[in-house]
Amino acid sequence: MDPALLLEPFRYGFMVRAFTVAVVTAIVCGLLSCWLVLVGWSLLGDAVSHAVLPGVVLAYIAGAPFALGALVFGIVAVALIGAVRDTSRIKEDAAIGIVFTTLFALGLVLVSVTPSQIDLGHIVFGNVLGVSTSDLVQVLVLSAIVFVVLVAGRRAFTLFAFDPAHAHAIGMRPRVISAVLLASLAVTAVAALQSVGVVLVVAMLVIPGATAHLWTDRFGRMMIVAPTVSALSAAVGVYISYFADTASGATIVLVLGGVFAVSYLFAPRHGLLGRVTHRRRPGRAQRAAAT
Repeated sequence: MDPALLLEPFRYGFMVRAFTVAVVTAIVCGLLSCWLVLVGWSLLGDAVSHAVLPGVVLAYIAGAPFALGALVFGIVAVALIGAVRDTSRIKEDAAIGIVFTTLFALGLVLVSVTPSQIDLGHIVFGNVLGVSTSDLVQVLVLSAIVFVVLVAGRRAFTLFAFDPAHAHAIGMRPRVISAVLLASLAVTAVAALQSVGVVLVVAMLVIPGATAHLWTDRFGRMMIVAPTVSALSAAVGVYISYFADTASGATIVLVLGGVFAVSYLFAPRHGLLGRVTHRRRPGRAQRAAAT
């Protein structure tokens, strides 16, 4: 194949911006997903990513930045979930389902009745190929903030994920740590809107961490594997979507899903085939010793 054809996507400014936004948000999502998977907040990530939709539409109506409205509603969603859980007999998973579906439905209604010169449906399904320079700057700033917070607080977040009781015993404040992690989740969801939209953000917030968890038992390595897998999948997804003429956000998630499927089957210790092989080894060793 002609090398010039392979490099063709990088000749266009909109594709360069698409690659940049996709990779940057993928790195942050991959890093955050490590804690979401361990803490068990995958469904909460789904809730926050969907709940920001009405904030985006209201921000458009008010002429404010999309990120501001999305961030406000992300925080509102987390607060509502906590309030329902703490002030009633409703359990957390049910509270999450109630809040995020209601807010998401509100967002869809607002999209359907709001006159707009732009397609607000892109917020639902993503429009990484339509990212403007101002959108790019916004994503870079938000992603940089979350990245710095996650790296600076990684020890506190990790201890909170593994043993919140011990974190409290040594003087840490689990509620504060939880609040910072949830705020990071809300900001990350806002940053990833441009790449995959509110429907598919949860995939970028869960699949990288789950994939890395299959490959390593050490959290330090997990923090490297997850963002790497996420970034490479995002770049490959955008690249494939250019030549296949498919939806970029959906293609990114399909690539991520494919990587997870391969990891699920072939990861050395925790993959399906790896576990089968590992179980057979002791039997072989015993037979060899008997002979």
